[in-house]
Amino acid sequence: MILKAENLSKSFRNGERTLSVFNDVSMEINAGDLITIMGPSGAGKSTLLNILGTLDKPDSGSLNLAGQDVAGASQNEIAELRNTILGFIFQFHHLLPEFTALENVLIPNQIAGGEGNTSKGKELLDYIGLAERMDHFPSQLSGGERLRVAVVRALMNDPNLVLADEPTGNLDLGNANRLVDLFQKINSDFNQAFVITTHNPDVATIGNKKYYLENGTLSLSDSI
Repeated sequence: MILKAENLSKSFRNGERTLSVFNDVSMEINAGDLITIMGPSGAGKSTLLNILGTLDKPDSGSLNLAGQDVAGASQNEIAELRNTILGFIFQFHHLLPEFTALENVLIPNQIAGGEGNTSKGKELLDYIGLAERMDHFPSQLSGGERLRVAVVRALMNDPNLVLADEPTGNLDLGNANRLVDLFQKINSDFNQAFVITTHNPDVATIGNKKYYLENGTLSLSDSI
């Protein structure tokens, strides 16, 4: 098991009011899982993904990542878990504009203390069809190409789990479909586990586990 979340709850204070985002959310993620979480804007999908990714803390509940209780881990231990166990893909690619596509994908290696596995970066960029674009800067790439570079960056440290937050939200239909096809291909070829949040029913249908988050409740559904 890669990740186990039990009875997670999260709320925010707004003046004298407390806004409950979700309550008693539980989930297990194993190798090869392709999980989608669908829900309307404002339902708390990004908040939940941030908690699963150790970027935020729940008000209550437990999170176990790669056999380690996150609540009992130090900040340094959590940072190391995040860098070695998890990969992140955001709706906004967050590529560094002064670096080429290849240089961007090497950053997770460098954060982990290495110089960057150039041969692996090139191999993965070739795998996603960007072999001839690896020396281009983000400003020279299309929106779809930038997101695909972000996918490679998320894979560079061989994560057990990739968390993707509304990755198709800013893409046109064609690029969105290509990105979804890429997720399915990576999941199939490498047994890579994904959790993908979306408000798009077409994206949600690719999950072998499909969840719906609304009104503070996460439910598992056979269909979206």
